[in-house]
Amino acid sequence: MNSPLRIALIGAGIMGRQHYQHLSQVPQAQLCAVADPGPQAEAFAAECGVAYFADHRQMLQAVRPEAVIVANPNNLHVATALDCVEAGVPVLLEKPVGVHLDEVRALVEASRRCGVPVLVGHHRRHNPLIASARSVIAEGALGRLVNVTALWQLQKPDSYFDTPWRREPGAGFLLTNLIHDLDLLRYLCGEVVQVQAFTRNQVRGFANEDSAAVLLEFANGALGSLTGSDAVAAPWSWELSSGESPVYPRQADQPCYLLAGTRGALSIPQLKHWQYAEPNSGWHTPLLQRDVGIPAGAALTLQLQHFVRVARGQEAPLTDAADGGRTLALIEAIRQAAASGRACTPEIIV
Repeated sequence: MNSPLRIALIGAGIMGRQHYQHLSQVPQAQLCAVADPGPQAEAFAAECGVAYFADHRQMLQAVRPEAVIVANPNNLHVATALDCVEAGVPVLLEKPVGVHLDEVRALVEASRRCGVPVLVGHHRRHNPLIASARSVIAEGALGRLVNVTALWQLQKPDSYFDTPWRREPGAGFLLTNLIHDLDLLRYLCGEVVQVQAFTRNQVRGFANEDSAAVLLEFANGALGSLTGSDAVAAPWSWELSSGESPVYPRQADQPCYLLAGTRGALSIPQLKHWQYAEPNSGWHTPLLQRDVGIPAGAALTLQLQHFVRVARGQEAPLTDAADGGRTLALIEAIRQAAASGRACTPEIIV
């Protein structure tokens, strides 16, 4: 039997500590070191019973971990991941993969050149209900996908914005939150070839957006919309409806994604599948509804289990650096469309 994979943690903030909690549910892995220059990180490493380093490069040399979780600030993601890749250490890189497309391309090139895998932490792809939804679509139960409706509407408390960077450009919910939803739409419905968008900051007046409306054209011909705001009293979001994290009060009966095709429709996360008893029956015939089964499992734990297999060369990353880059390119296209008032095409990341 293989000994546990020795994983180091770079970044001991909220997400880094969440990863540590889920590591305890993965016997195939164990934490071996923590690297973070922050004032609380050394005490956290002591609590975990592992070595502490302020500089991750020193940690890579001294500890020589078999894999690394990178969960430091967004603007450090690529530079840190490059240090790990060049050292031959597989990386689980928290989303977003980076903040600029050029740096993401550099990471893609380095990962391929060094033969070192990078798994981007779009953890919702690992949620069992998303796996079930993808199976429903793949088996043709919806027929040809025609319309996609996505909602991300909730209200962040005023205290959330006490941290200054959360009020600045680039820290709006497009990159912080909607990147998850856009990644899932790509994963479930295919690539987006064109977007149009409006964003506003009229509720709070900060330098970043507090509402957005996005139109999406998918490569398969489907048309979609994503309407979001972090300033409204509403229950329609993955956070509130999926039950993925217990810190959010669940609205279990409210959907956040609605997929409609020529043969049927699917609501997510409820996984209610709608169809006619006889195909092409039409609007005078009642629709039948069935519940699709959802296997148990925590997304972050399943992602870590997958990462262990990726680091050991047993599986390819479900979301590699190039794939994560395509979601970032979609975010950039939305920003450009909102700023210009024109339809924009996401840059190609291969």
